[in-house]
Amino acid sequence: MRHSAVTSPAMRKDFSVQALFMGLLTAFVGSASSFAVVLHGLEAVGATDAQAASGLMALSISMGACAIVLSAVTRLPISIAWSTPGAALLASTGAIEGGFNAAVGAFLICAALIVVAGLFKPLGRAVAAIPAPLANAMLSGVLIGLCFAPVKAIGFNPLFGLPIVLAWIVVGAFKRLWAVPAALAAFALVLAFGVDIPDGAFASLERSLVPTAEIVRPVFNFAGFVSIALPLFIVTMASQNIPGIAVLKVNHYDPKPGPLFAVTGFFSLLSAPFGGHAVNLAAITAAMCAGHDAHADPKRRYWASLIAGVGYIILGLLAGAVTAFVALAPPILIEAVAGLALVGAFSSSAMSAFQAPESREAAAITFLVTASGISFGGISGAFWGLIAGGLMLALSQLVKMAKERSQSK
Repeated sequence: MRHSAVTSPAMRKDFSVQALFMGLLTAFVGSASSFAVVLHGLEAVGATDAQAASGLMALSISMGACAIVLSAVTRLPISIAWSTPGAALLASTGAIEGGFNAAVGAFLICAALIVVAGLFKPLGRAVAAIPAPLANAMLSGVLIGLCFAPVKAIGFNPLFGLPIVLAWIVVGAFKRLWAVPAALAAFALVLAFGVDIPDGAFASLERSLVPTAEIVRPVFNFAGFVSIALPLFIVTMASQNIPGIAVLKVNHYDPKPGPLFAVTGFFSLLSAPFGGHAVNLAAITAAMCAGHDAHADPKRRYWASLIAGVGYIILGLLAGAVTAFVALAPPILIEAVAGLALVGAFSSSAMSAFQAPESREAAAITFLVTASGISFGGISGAFWGLIAGGLMLALSQLVKMAKERSQSK
C-alpha cells in the first residue's frame, strides 16, 4: 500500500458534503441489500440468533474499520464489504459435523488463506488461474437455491410474499440501486401489520439494542476445511476481491492488490471468533465510492469510503436489534429478501459461466453438482461441483489436443 505523508489538516480539507452523502448511501445500501443473506447463511450453518447477531455485528465493525484504515492510509476510495456470495455459500452448505464451532474454525482458515494469498503471490495467482466459467458456475449454483425463495414466499402466503416482490420490481424499474432496500421496507411493513407478534416481543427487541458479542470456540476438522473454508476462500477471492480491484482500476486507481487482500484477511481473522465469515474488497459499492458521484476530484473520493466505514460500524452496533426484529417473521420472508438481493449476482454469474462454448459443458456440470446441494463424505456440493467441472474441462481439453495431433500427422 502507498503510505501518504499528507497531514490530518489536509485530510480535513479534502472532506466534502458530496462524499459524506455518498458514504452514508454506500453504508446503507451495503448493509440493507444483503444483511438478510448473511443472517440466513450464519443460521444455516448452525448459529443461534445471538451468535448470528454477533457475527453480523463483528462483520459490520470489521469492514468499517478496514475501510477506514485502508482509505486513510492509501488516500484511495477502497470500499469493504462482507462476503455476500460467501454467505450464500453457507446457506447452501447447511450444518456440518461439529456445528457452528466447526464453521467458525473454517472461517479462521479462510481468513488465513486470504492473508497468505495477499502476501504469497503464487497462491494469489493460483486462485486467479481457476477458470472463470467454473468459478462463475459454482457461484450461480450456490445462489440459485436462495433465488427461489421469493417465489416460495408467495406460495407460502401471497399476502406476505407479494408486497415484498412487487416493491422490488416496481422500485427497481426506476432505480435499481433502491430495489432491495424497497423490498426490505416492504418486509418491515408486512412484519408490522401482517404478522401476529407475540406478547413481550418488543420488550425483547429493546433489550437487544445493547450490542452483545458472542465468542465461539473454533473447532477445526476436515469437513469444515473442505466444505466451508476452501469454497468460501475461492468464492470470496474470485467473486469479491478480484472484481473489487477491477472496479478500482476502471475508475483509474491502481493499488497493489496483494497488501489489500492481506489486510482484508486480517480483519476477517478478527471477526471470525465472533461468528463473522469473511470481509473483502467491495465490488458494487466500490463503484459508488470510486465514481464521479462521490466527488469530481478523484483525489478527494476516499472520504466517501471513510464515511461508509463509520456508517458500517454504527449499523453493526445495531445488529442485535435488527436480528431480533427479523426473527419475529416467518423465515421464508427474510429468505425472500435475501433471494431478491442475489438475483443480479445470479444472472451475471450464470451468463459468464455459459458464455464460452468450449467450457459450456464443464460449467454446466459444475453448476448442476453445486446446485444439487448433495454432499459426499460430509463435503458440500460446491467443492464437488468445482472438482467435477474441472475434470470435465481437463478431459475436453485432452480430447481436443489429441484430435489436433491426429490431424497434424
